[in-house]
Amino acid sequence: MEQGVIEKVSGPLVVAKGLINARMYDVVLVSEHRLIGEVIELRGDRASIQVYEETGGLGPGEPVFNTGAPLSVELGPGLVEAIYDGIQRPLDVIYGKVGDLLTRGVSAPALDRNKVWEFVPSVEVGTQVVPGDILGSVKETKLVMHHIMVPPGIAGELVSMKAGSYTIEQTIGEVKTSAGETIPLTMMQRWPVRRNRPYDKKLPPLMPLITGQRVIDAFFPMGKGGTGCVPGPFGSGKTVIQHQLAKWADAEIIVYVGCGERGNEMTDVLMEFPELLDPKSGEPLIRRTVLIANTSNMPVAAREASVYTGITIAEYFRDMGYSVALLADSTSRWAEAMREMSGRLEEMPGEEGYPAYLGTRIAEFYERAGRVACLGGDDREGTLSVIGAVSPPGGDLSDPVVQATLRVVKVFWGLEDKLAYKRHFPAINWLTSYSLYTDSIDPYLRDTIGADWISMRETAMALLQKEAELEEIARLVGVEALSPADRLILETARSVREDFLHQNAFHEEDTYTSLEKQKALISLIMHLHERMEEALKKGVAPAELFCLKVRESIARAKFTPEEDMSRILGIIDEIDGQVDGLIEAATGVLAAGAEVTT
Repeated sequence: MEQGVIEKVSGPLVVAKGLINARMYDVVLVSEHRLIGEVIELRGDRASIQVYEETGGLGPGEPVFNTGAPLSVELGPGLVEAIYDGIQRPLDVIYGKVGDLLTRGVSAPALDRNKVWEFVPSVEVGTQVVPGDILGSVKETKLVMHHIMVPPGIAGELVSMKAGSYTIEQTIGEVKTSAGETIPLTMMQRWPVRRNRPYDKKLPPLMPLITGQRVIDAFFPMGKGGTGCVPGPFGSGKTVIQHQLAKWADAEIIVYVGCGERGNEMTDVLMEFPELLDPKSGEPLIRRTVLIANTSNMPVAAREASVYTGITIAEYFRDMGYSVALLADSTSRWAEAMREMSGRLEEMPGEEGYPAYLGTRIAEFYERAGRVACLGGDDREGTLSVIGAVSPPGGDLSDPVVQATLRVVKVFWGLEDKLAYKRHFPAINWLTSYSLYTDSIDPYLRDTIGADWISMRETAMALLQKEAELEEIARLVGVEALSPADRLILETARSVREDFLHQNAFHEEDTYTSLEKQKALISLIMHLHERMEEALKKGVAPAELFCLKVRESIARAKFTPEEDMSRILGIIDEIDGQVDGLIEAATGVLAAGAEVTT
C-alpha cells in the first residue's frame, strides 16, 4: 500500500505529498487513525483529500495510505432494514462497539459477514449467463426477495451452483468464461459510488408513482422512474412531505438519505418506520427501507458520500427489477458541503460562492434516475425515482441550488410558507408547481380509473386558477359585488382547497388516499358545482346554495375509510336531493309570481 505524509490540514481537507500513484477518487486512509478520505485533486505528487471523518488533532508529517481503489459500497443481502452513515458504516453495529458517540477511525463491514442466508438457485448448471442474469434468490425480509445477479463484466457458462445456507462471502457457484478462466460467485458485489450501474436501455416513464398525497397524485403526478424536487423555506413542510413519500409511495424499495438535515428529523424516521404498517402487506415499512443518516452534526464532507451511497444502493435494487424511490433530504446541505470544499481548494467560485461545477454534479445525480430495461437475458424492467428536498435560504427560489435542480428535474412541488402558516398541508402551491409527466402517464390513468378523472382534474385546476384572478377583484370591490357565477367559482375553489387538497398526515384515514378515493372525492365537489350552476340558472339564490348541509358531508368524506367507498358515493344522492329541493322551491315561487302578475 503506497504511503505518503500529510503536508497540510484545513478542516475536512487534507493535502498529502508522496502519493505518486494516486488517482482521482481513490480511497485513502489518513493518519494512524485510518480516517477514510477520497482524493479529489492531484497536482504532481500532492493529493488533496476530502476526509469523511473529524480531522481535529491531525498535523503535518502523519502518514497517509493509498488503497488504490475507489470509494465503493457493498451490495448484497442485509441492506434492507439497515441504517448506515454516509460512508456505509452500519450505525447499529458501531453503536454496539463505541456507544452513543461516533468515534473517528471506527469501522465495521457494511454487510454482516457471519449471518447465514438461505440461497435458492433459479438457473441450472451448464446455462450460459451474462451480466445481470438472476442466479437465485434470498428471502431478505417478508417484503423483499433479494435476487442474486451475475455481476457486471462476468459472462460464460455456469459450471457449478448449489442451493444451501451461505454467508455473503462464501462461493455459491462458478462461471467459466470464454477465455477459460473460472470465476467464483458470491452473494456480495462491490460497486464504485461515483459510477452509474449499467443497464440495457432507458425507457420513458409511463406509469405514475402513486403517493397517496392528493395534491401530488391529482395535479402534479410523477412518473415511476422520474425526478422531482421539493423546495421551500424553513417550516413549510419539506421533511413532512419527504416522510409521507417514504411511507406511502408506490415503490417496492425505499432508500431514505438524511443528508445534512437535523438529527431529530432522522430520529422521527427511525422511530416511526418500525411502527408504521405498509398499506399493501400489513408489514412494518422498515422491512422494505434502507436508511442513510448523515445529519447536520455529522462530518460535513460525508454529505457528498451519503448521496452517492444512497443512489448506488437504489440502482442495485432497480437492477433486480424493483420499483425504487430515493428520497434525499436535503440536497442543499450537500451543495453547501461542496461549497466548503471548493473554498478550501481555493477554486474560482461561481454564483454565491458555490463551485462552478454545481449544476453538473446535481445533473449527474438526478440523471441516474429512470425506468430502464435491466441487464440480463429476461425482459426485466426496473424504475428508480429520485425526489430531492431543497432548502434555499428564506425560500428564495432564485438560489443557485434550486435553479440548477429545476434545470434537470421534471416535477416541481413548490412549498409556500404562507400556506403552512394557514395550517394548509401539504403546503404545495398549486399555482406555481408543475409536472412534465402528465402527458405520458395520462393514458395509464384513463385505462385504470377512467377518462372522466382527467377532465375533472383539469376543471378543478381551472377553478383554482380562476379563483386567484377573482380574489384580486374581490379585494377591490368586495365579494358581494361579484356575479353569482363568480361567487360560485370562489366557493367551489375553496371546497377543492379545503376538502380535497388539504390533507392531515397524522390522521389514520386521511394520511393516505388511493386513486379511487381521490376520484370519488373530486367527483363530489365537481358534481355539486355542476348542480349549483344549474340551480343558479333556475333562480335559486346563491346564499341558499352555499348553506347546503351536504357541504358538511363533502368536507368529512376524506376521513371515510378506504373500504367504505359506498358512503362517499352515496353523498351524490344527498347533493341531488338537496339541490333539487331548492330548485323546486325556487321554481314554485317563480310560477306563483307569474300567476299573480297575470
